[in-house]
Amino acid sequence: MYRSHSCGELRASHINTEVTLAGWVQKSRDKGFMIWVDVRDRYGITQLIFDEDRTPKEIIERAKTLGREFVIQVTGTVIERSSKNPKMKTGDVEVLVSKLEILNAAKLPPFTIEDETDGGEDIRMKYRYLDIRRNPVKDSLIFRHKVSMEVRKYLSDQEFIEVETPYLIKSTPEGARDFVVPSRMNEGQFYALPQSPQTFKQLLMVGGMDKYFQIVKCFRDEDLRADRQPEFTQIDCEMAFVEQEDVLNVFEGLTRHLLKEINGVEVAEFPRMRYDDAMRLYGNDKPDIRFGMEFGELNEVTQHKDFGVFNNAELVVGIAVPGGNSYTRKEIDKLIDWVKRPQVGALGMIYCRVNEDGTFKSSVDKFYDQEDLAKWAEITGAKVGDLICVLSGETNKVRAQLSALRMELAERLGLRDPKVFAPLWVIDFPLLELDEETGHYHAMHHPFTSPKPGQLELLDSDPGSVKANAYDLVLNGNEIGGGSIRIHDKKMQATMLKHLGFSEEEAKAQFGFLMDAFEYGAPPHGGLAFGLDRLVAILGGQETIRDFIAFPKNNSGRDVMIDAPAFIDEAQLKELNIKLDIQK
Repeated sequence: MYRSHSCGELRASHINTEVTLAGWVQKSRDKGFMIWVDVRDRYGITQLIFDEDRTPKEIIERAKTLGREFVIQVTGTVIERSSKNPKMKTGDVEVLVSKLEILNAAKLPPFTIEDETDGGEDIRMKYRYLDIRRNPVKDSLIFRHKVSMEVRKYLSDQEFIEVETPYLIKSTPEGARDFVVPSRMNEGQFYALPQSPQTFKQLLMVGGMDKYFQIVKCFRDEDLRADRQPEFTQIDCEMAFVEQEDVLNVFEGLTRHLLKEINGVEVAEFPRMRYDDAMRLYGNDKPDIRFGMEFGELNEVTQHKDFGVFNNAELVVGIAVPGGNSYTRKEIDKLIDWVKRPQVGALGMIYCRVNEDGTFKSSVDKFYDQEDLAKWAEITGAKVGDLICVLSGETNKVRAQLSALRMELAERLGLRDPKVFAPLWVIDFPLLELDEETGHYHAMHHPFTSPKPGQLELLDSDPGSVKANAYDLVLNGNEIGGGSIRIHDKKMQATMLKHLGFSEEEAKAQFGFLMDAFEYGAPPHGGLAFGLDRLVAILGGQETIRDFIAFPKNNSGRDVMIDAPAFIDEAQLKELNIKLDIQK
């Protein structure tokens, strides 16, 4: 037995007990006649003491050789610490060591294994197995486990069945790029790794499974961000014989359960907001509603004067910044520079101060009088002491720009408290999106999403106006889940694929198996998938997902620890009948 207790377990009640511990050396302090060593495992830290009056000489000599991260086993007696440490759970006791075994020596780590480390992100990614020993990463992984267990508990209690679906599937042209896997047994043919188990979970509904879930790896070969990885994990769910409201109620319940069990937070409301309203009021389809600063559209009160910037704009829109009148001119100029960055892309910003005496002072006083500016304040909801920030331009672009500014200002003003949770359902998405480059429509969610009842006939006359029977769950400005009621009729699915540009032959080749299944009694069904990585990060009070993944990729999609992706042996390529014209 390597250990009788963990390094975080010992308390005053264990005094005079003989124990055996095993773990890593956190640090040691040699005073000559006495040595203290902190030994660490997943559960905590215990202080060891080697005393020349009470510890065998050969054990003390061995203790003097210990370095950071040596793996050791010790046996000794728990005694009361003369100098207690209230910051440690084990701070009332220490172990007087009688036996010491060095199980494995260790090189000096390239960074300190402490909460506040001196290691940069790149070096910690390269030595991720060392980084996991640090409490912030270790605790994040334990936190993820806890969330996953609560998900399984809730869904199992709701009579969902966890079913595994294949990882080697068929590539389809919809969505992001697939990762492809060559088949040695089928020359020139490839599998794809699934972007989601979408068609399989629909087939499970045809199979009568009724309520399915799976915590499943998915793969997308796309550009990366802080909250996106090439491989990610979904809580994938599907239900038969349901309408939209049934699905929303079940997953409101799951979200309430997680917030209560994980964060101790009771959430009273899950507001519903139409996609069009989210875009009009917040400029994006995943608004953070923990704070106000709703958009005010100003065309009617700005386009009646000789200010060409506004008159030539498709949309003039503003927000009221609480307390923003305290900003100096220099601070406002920095804000203007911020929105003009390439990442935001605005050409400039007009502002208006709401003074303490109720008067207004704007950067365009030459064109607008006090009566005009009062209307700006009324529409944006600006109060005394606020600052009105106004952008103008093409509708979609300017909404995105002002949305970025709104979130930046909220961050600066401390309005995005990670301990406050504001969930929101966004519903009534467009079924189709127009690709401005090609002029063709594509599915906003995926080609299996059902249109809202009674809107199918609009696909021929006005496809851009058709609403999807789809919904996203937003939490604190992040989309944590999305889904839809699915098409379950072969004829409707064929019509949808036709409008997405598939010929009858292409539709049969790509999705014939699903449409054939619909002919054997497919029930009405719908579902939702949560992004587990993002959900866990938000519940953990973070915006980025990397520390909640054991072995993440970097922003280039590389695993720098194992150096992947990598070239493979010529013999393997030959066996797969693949020829590469690339210089290694």
